[in-house]
Amino acid sequence: MIEIVIMFIVAYLLGSIPSGVLVAKQFNKDLHKEGSGNTGTTNTFRVLGVKSGLLVLAMDLLKGTVATLQPIVFQVHGINPLLIGLGAILGHTFSVFDHFRGGKAVATSAGMLLAYNPSYFLIACCLFIFFIYVSSMVSFSSVVSSPILVVISFFYHDLILSTVAIALTIFIIYRHRTNIQRILAGNENLVPFGIYYHMKNKS
Repeated sequence: MIEIVIMFIVAYLLGSIPSGVLVAKQFNKDLHKEGSGNTGTTNTFRVLGVKSGLLVLAMDLLKGTVATLQPIVFQVHGINPLLIGLGAILGHTFSVFDHFRGGKAVATSAGMLLAYNPSYFLIACCLFIFFIYVSSMVSFSSVVSSPILVVISFFYHDLILSTVAIALTIFIIYRHRTNIQRILAGNENLVPFGIYYHMKNKS
């Protein structure tokens, strides 16, 4: 039992590493005060550019992956790795190193899925990229992909995977509630590519 508690704490601390904040400091930027005010991957891309955005994306993915791999690497039985991975998601969203602020859990959740089920992770990536290309909105892609992934999880016949997928969907939608309001109002931030972006620029 003590091993499980320690791994969860380690996962939380890993998740709490504020990747976006740390990278932004190298450019004397404060993500809390620029762009959307969020410290996650999307706002890093928006404020600091592609290279910094990719770096933060890799760091956030890695947090979820490393945290989730703990029970496998240390051969701790009796706990599903996904449940440990949730600690990283909590840390990423409510970082102890950033006044319990953080990102919206998408990249770190993806890292968790990569460690647990690579094929499911690849499906998630394909869905995410497809909806970004169609909508030109990262937030829209996150919100729409999540419930579809819940349905797909049922085909894996893995109760914990499906349960975690449902919980993450609710959590991700909640974390994107202001984005949803902007989407409905027609003023959500767009990425500079994709079908909707080009349609809007033509009009």
